[in-house]
Amino acid sequence: MTHIAPHPASAAISLEHRSLQTVWHPCTPMKQHETCPLIPIVRGKGVWLYDAAGNRYLDAISSWWVNLFGHGHPVINAAIRDQLEKIEHVMLAGFTHEPVIALSERLKQITPGSLGHCFYASDGASAIEIALKMSFHYWQLCGKNQKTGFVSLQNDYHGETLGALAVTDVAVFKDTYAPLLRPCAHVPTPDWRYAEPGESAENYALRAAAALECYLAEHHTQTAALILEPLVQGATGMGMYHPIYLQRARVLCDQYQVHLIADEIAVGFGRTGSLFACDQAGITPDILCLSKGLSGGYLPLSVAMTTDAIYQVFYDTDAAQAFLHSHSHTGNALACRAALASLDLLEQNHVIETNKAKAEYLTRRAAIIANHEKVNNFRHCGMIWAFEVDTHRQDFATQCFLIGLSQQLLIRPLGKTVYFMPPYVIGEAEMDLLVDGTLHVLDTLTV
Repeated sequence: MTHIAPHPASAAISLEHRSLQTVWHPCTPMKQHETCPLIPIVRGKGVWLYDAAGNRYLDAISSWWVNLFGHGHPVINAAIRDQLEKIEHVMLAGFTHEPVIALSERLKQITPGSLGHCFYASDGASAIEIALKMSFHYWQLCGKNQKTGFVSLQNDYHGETLGALAVTDVAVFKDTYAPLLRPCAHVPTPDWRYAEPGESAENYALRAAAALECYLAEHHTQTAALILEPLVQGATGMGMYHPIYLQRARVLCDQYQVHLIADEIAVGFGRTGSLFACDQAGITPDILCLSKGLSGGYLPLSVAMTTDAIYQVFYDTDAAQAFLHSHSHTGNALACRAALASLDLLEQNHVIETNKAKAEYLTRRAAIIANHEKVNNFRHCGMIWAFEVDTHRQDFATQCFLIGLSQQLLIRPLGKTVYFMPPYVIGEAEMDLLVDGTLHVLDTLTV
């Protein structure tokens, strides 16, 4: 019997139908797909995603901020294929392997300060859970049993598992599950959009840091750690702030014996214009959480890195003294090889320096967006751009996404905040398309 390949349009409809019958998609009111179709992606190359009907879309958000070097990169592909012929996975309890050792050594070399110990998991929220438990357990082992609380920034996002959600301050994610969560304090955000008229970003950050100092002065004996997103608060609309806040937070955490946990899951590996956001403040956190771009966006991988001072408190033969936490796929060999290949690309292609020129070009081209009559707070940090749109449309985010698709763009607003976080391989012609297509979207939705 001869097999007849389906028409591309038919294939797209088939994939969408099958997905809606079986797949519960994340952060999605599923009924909306009755009127807003799913896009079945069948392949990717560079900054482009291709659907089953043959359409292509510029991945302007790096597929939820994970993809650093584009889709289908030959270097990362080759590394995974090579590792696949050796060992795909082995449990990390009682065993080890070369990729996880090499990755840990590499991360120790490139991260701020003396973060020499890596505890691996599979996703960002899991890394946050590790960091919170590690901080709590450390203080218990040190005899400071009252230090059980956590403080985070207003508008911070750290994930949606229960521990991570407790230190998150995003109502749409948190309110429903509030009865399940431990209490957490939130201090004022240093996001410069909250500054008074005429107040500089630096002065506002210092004012926010003063509020943190007041909190810690009163509550440090019950506080295990401050957790924050350095420089850019992602999920609540790409709030950006001055690095002096991180400097003050580091001093205050030292003064009051509180751990500083830096959640660089979204902003690590060059997103903010430096290899790590903490680099711009010249500080070292007590625990650093990384994921998303860690594997170049290829495979689930996350890590919580910490100092020798914390590690040594757990160093014992007694199981009660050990950090009893595990994930089945901890230190997965394929993911570690992908991460090593991604780090090679960062270093060998001088990506941080190259990105500066790309950022300058896109910022210059985007001036027409910044000056649009309906655009407010246009801002930029490294390879991240964001702005708010002045509109009363309740369906703005959905319509922006749909009209963006018609312009060959994958953009996914956060409410009325539009942002760009493209793969680092984006070129000038693609940046031109991104700006022109976004301008068309704005003009269509703000008439």
